[in-house]
Amino acid sequence: MLIVLSPAKTLDFETVAPTVEFSQGALLTESEQLIKKCQTLTMVDIASLMKVSDKIATLNEARFKDWQLPLTLENNAKQALFAFQGDVYTGLQAQTLSKKTLTYAQQHLRILSGLYGVLRPLDLMLAYRLEMGVRLENTRGINLYKFWDLRVSDEINKALSAQGDNLLINLASNEYFKVLKNKALTARVITPIFKDQKNGQYKVISFYAKKARGLMARYILENEVTDIAKLKDFSVDGYYFVAQENSENELLFYRNER
Repeated sequence: MLIVLSPAKTLDFETVAPTVEFSQGALLTESEQLIKKCQTLTMVDIASLMKVSDKIATLNEARFKDWQLPLTLENNAKQALFAFQGDVYTGLQAQTLSKKTLTYAQQHLRILSGLYGVLRPLDLMLAYRLEMGVRLENTRGINLYKFWDLRVSDEINKALSAQGDNLLINLASNEYFKVLKNKALTARVITPIFKDQKNGQYKVISFYAKKARGLMARYILENEVTDIAKLKDFSVDGYYFVAQENSENELLFYRNER
């Protein structure tokens, strides 16, 4: 099975990655086109477009201007899996993955990205902020979904073909998963849903759900899970599978209130 994750706004380019091995993204020429557009934006443009503070806008204006190919470890690029932080990656704990699991992840994990389209774990990236849902007008349309069109879906299909199956595990947010065109995917999409009990009700609580996606990604990678039955055995950090009727493409997990 192939896992897709969202990226994160929080980045870590200070901590040394546990490996010097790296790869290059498949869509860097497309990223370069986007960067050329981003380099025309002023701090004020970025603040308005991304709805961020002037401080964050100034930081990202500098990042856009400094971005250039080729991406190398020497010019401060870092492997994507170790660069992204945030709730999902707190659950995943990539720094502690074994070399064997990291090798497996390189084939079975993809990170969707507004700037890079799709990244393998060891693909190099420079620090950036460009969320998939941003309405950045470009040569192909009014937003990034128009820009990427079928390109990201095609890369996901190639990854599925290379591993010899059609099972895609959606652990990404709606904002990012929308870049994949369902009709173009040669995949059966399975979406795990994580609900925590609060005041007697089970509901999706964003912080916990994001962390749970990272926990499940790690579970799949470490156990080299290949079938849905094994996926239902996920019981990390108190979560347990709950059977539902008429929901063959969703897997529901509950966690009781502590």
